[in-house]
Amino acid sequence: MAKDFAPWSAETAEGIKTDPVDSNIDVKQQVVPALTVGTINAKTGEWTGVIESDQDFLIDATHEAVANGADVLSPQSQPDRIDMTGYSDLMIAIKPSNGGNYAITAVMGPETNYFANLAPVAAARALRGGGFPAMSGDDMDNVLLDAGEDCQSNLWNIFIINQRVKGQKNMQFKITNNSGGNSNIDFAYLRMV
Repeated sequence: MAKDFAPWSAETAEGIKTDPVDSNIDVKQQVVPALTVGTINAKTGEWTGVIESDQDFLIDATHEAVANGADVLSPQSQPDRIDMTGYSDLMIAIKPSNGGNYAITAVMGPETNYFANLAPVAAARALRGGGFPAMSGDDMDNVLLDAGEDCQSNLWNIFIINQRVKGQKNMQFKITNNSGGNSNIDFAYLRMV
């Protein structure tokens, strides 16, 4: 127990003038844990819960027999886009049936999806932005345009993308098969706060 000052007594509150003998009162002190489970928008009153990192990869439907030089967009099944609202980092994984070179580009998602309140969007166009440490100067640049990643066949090849796609609301990845032959391509992603 700790002592704290009592600014007035019950008698003073009722208007009876008294001289307090002891102006300290016992105050029970204890530490109580607090959890933050969300925020309330001051303008709308809407509650938004705290976002956590995905625990598992979301695996998309397989792209069958993708010809050498052809592009596919992932994810393609529901959801047919990646929403990074509240997330900072992203892991993507590609499992091709034919080992070799694959180009990976972050692109705007389908025009059927809104980007915040904007629709239609420039679907399948490379995402552009600025201010990322790896980008030069103040110019807009491709958010992620990787001309070639050597991927092993029938294994998940995992790539970590830090900060570059943070907050994107309607995103897909264009994967180009440059392996030299037809390939089935599996795609998966995992978002991190």
